[in-house]
Parts: sequence; structure tokens; C-alpha cells
Amino acid sequence: MSLLQKHIYAHLPVIAQNWAISAYGYQWHKRRFGGIFEQELRGFKEREGYTAQQWRDYQTIQLRNLLVHAFETVPFYRKKYSQLGFNLTDFEKFELEDLNKLPYLEKEDLRRFGNNDLVSAKRENGGQFFSSSGSTGTPTQILFSQLFHQRWSAAFEARIRHWAGVNRFMPRGMIGGRRIIQEAISPPPYYRYNFVEKQTYFSAYHFSPETAMGYLQGMIQNKVKYMTGYAMSNYFLANILDELQIEAPRLEAVITSSEKLTTAMRDKFFKVYGCKTFDSYSGLEAFGLISESQEGELLVSPDVGIMEILDEQGKQASPGEVGEVVSTGLLNFDQPLIRYRIGDMVTVATEQRTISGKEMTVISEINGRIEDKILGADGRQIVRFHGLYINIPGLIAAQIVQEAIGVFSFNLVVDPTYNCKSEVIITNRLSSQLGAVQVIFCYLKEIPKNANGKFQAVISKLSHL
Repeated sequence: MSLLQKHIYAHLPVIAQNWAISAYGYQWHKRRFGGIFEQELRGFKEREGYTAQQWRDYQTIQLRNLLVHAFETVPFYRKKYSQLGFNLTDFEKFELEDLNKLPYLEKEDLRRFGNNDLVSAKRENGGQFFSSSGSTGTPTQILFSQLFHQRWSAAFEARIRHWAGVNRFMPRGMIGGRRIIQEAISPPPYYRYNFVEKQTYFSAYHFSPETAMGYLQGMIQNKVKYMTGYAMSNYFLANILDELQIEAPRLEAVITSSEKLTTAMRDKFFKVYGCKTFDSYSGLEAFGLISESQEGELLVSPDVGIMEILDEQGKQASPGEVGEVVSTGLLNFDQPLIRYRIGDMVTVATEQRTISGKEMTVISEINGRIEDKILGADGRQIVRFHGLYINIPGLIAAQIVQEAIGVFSFNLVVDPTYNCKSEVIITNRLSSQLGAVQVIFCYLKEIPKNANGKFQAVISKLSHL
């Protein structure tokens, strides 16, 4: 939604907000599931039976096409690869083993050039830029054509929903980052409904024992069959229902993303909803996909992206080793992400033979940050704070630290374009989630990193008392 639409939405009654969300959902549904979606869905399903050699042949052809296209039409790659001595002939006969000869695309490159030099001169129709969450700094801008959106939606349907035993037609619940309820203190209901997609969108900012029935009402009333969204937020809801001994509806699946999924979370979802949990790894960049099969195996989808999992020396990680994800997306030619280094870590499974027989790389664990939860004065628990940093010029990286109930500090890394007046914006956004707060801002050259090389975006000192 535009800023004007969001402003109007905030002042509508609940039923009108539901209709506004449904109207938006109609356009969104048409964009994702129209056009070539069904054709692409069939392709993704058929390729699941590919042999290792078929996958190699497929990726080689797609990579060559991508590199030729990028070299000819994308200024960023044309300049960089020419400086390294590559020419068009090199890319026409490029092999998968040659990928390590190409430089990484860093996240900062995508931030700086994503709207200009990283965009192809030859593009598909209907391109729109969408912002990533930006949970640890300035969001990136990803260009989605209509066809790319449909290809990515088909991959999501085939390898995430279908593998979890559900589909896009079934009523679902979603807990994400959208602020569907603007006020920090609000009466029920704590959800809004998209009639078009049978989607119940639950607030991620109002979990507490007092609000639990307001969430349960939405699940029952809208006959939710499976839950999706942030792992930690889904866990907060399930845990509250469990602690209050409230009987929840039986679900077909819980599908999580964006955050570390733990065994304790899986156990809690099974206890509360009586179903299996299916983990996944992707992101708005849509440059790669790891998703969980019915057999409980985390598998890399080779037709979404060529995913390299590299050790500290930049070599392919061995089975059993933790490695950094560097991926080359195969679905988006308008804004190619070639050897994109996002900084996420995964563990390559020791056993690469799959139970299902699928010839895909097996991942034993999607490593990542387990963010602390922030506690409100009224007992609410929140873990997602990316909305605090959207459209803050000059903000490179950010970390929120809860010092005490209602007391917070921000560690910020900024560039010269940053304006300290943004402190007021960030403070107001935080208070809209938690009520009255005291805030301290600290400006650092670099935010200290954990052992995995990434910094923790959300820290609560209450969690360590």
C-alpha cells in the first residue's frame, strides 16, 4: 500500500479494513497467480524427479543464459566482468565450476545499485520494486516483473506449500511484519481478513495472555487450516495458548520462515495444533530456496538458484560443515543477483542420499540468529522490529537493546546522509508498538558480531537476568 492508503486504512473501522485488505489481496492474487503461473507450477513439479545429471544440464543452460544477458544488458556486470577480462564468448561456454572465478555481489552493492546499474536494459513488463525487511539495516529494493512474480509464486507453491501437504486454496493464518493494527493498545480482534485468499492476517505486536482469545477467535471463525509466517511469532501465540490450556483447532501444518526454527518450537506446534512443522529459507530476493519435504528433509531447489555453500576459504563446504550461502538466482533476469552474498549460514547434511529419492542437496540445519524477544509492560512479546527502520536515509545497520521494561537503547551505524532527527521517527514507531518508552541512541562504527559473523538485531537484557 502507498503511504496515503496506509493513512486512510488506519482510520477505517475493522470491517472496512477487511474489505480494504481484500481489495489489495485481489490485485496481489491476480499478479502472482495469473499469466504463466500454472505453466511454471507444472514445470517445478516435473523437475522434482530430475537426476543429478539432468539438474547439472539444466543449471548450466540457465546460468549461461543469465550471464550472457547480464553482460549484454546490465551495466554493473558489464563493467565489473570486463575489468576482470571476461568477454561474451566466456559466458556462452561457462561451466558451473567456473562460478568461483566471478566476484561476489555484496548486499551493499544491491543497496547502492539495485535501482540503477543492476537493472537490465531489457526487462519484462510490470516491474515493481519491493523492499526487503531491512531488519539489520537499510532495506534492499528487489525488482519484480509480473512474470518473475509468477515464477517465484509457482516455486513457493510447489516446494513449500505442496511439500507441507497444503495449497493456496486452503484457509490459512499468517503472522508477519505488516502493521495491520496501528495502536499499541487495542481491543480485539487482533487479526484482519483477506476474503480473496481466505487469509487471516494476525498481528505480530499484541501477543499476551489477555489477548489470546482474540487470536483464537480468528482461527476458529475463519476455519484456518495451516499457519505461516515468522517462526518466533507463531511460537509466541502457540505457547500462550498452551500455557493457558486453551484448546486450539487441529491444523494441517505450520510453515515457518525468516527466523531460526528450533526443536522446541516444532514440539510446541505439534502439542498445540497436532501437526508437523515445515521450515524454509528464501527471502524477498528470491535468489534461492531451501524447503522441507514430507520426509523432514531440508532440500535446496536447483531451479530457483545455484546455491553455493562456502567455507571460510570460499570453497564448497563439505558434508557436515557449516557454510555461508552464496546464491545465483535463476528466476529474475531483470535484476540479476549473481553470486549474491547475503551472509546467512547453513549446515550441509552429512548424508546426501534422500529418503524421497530427490536429487537435491540436503541441508541439516538452517543456521541463523535466534533473536531475543522484547517484553512490553503489559506482558506482550515482540521479536520483529524491521518496521522501525524503513525509509530512514543514511541508516546502514541497527540493533535494538532492551535495558529494562520500557527502556531501550539503539546501536546505529550511519553514513553522512543520516539526520539525527530520525531519532524521533524511530522512537515514535517503537512507542506505537509498546506504548511509552525511554530511548537512548548510540552511534557506532560497527555493531559487534557474534561467533557466526553476524550481529544480533534484537537483544533483551531481561532475557539474560
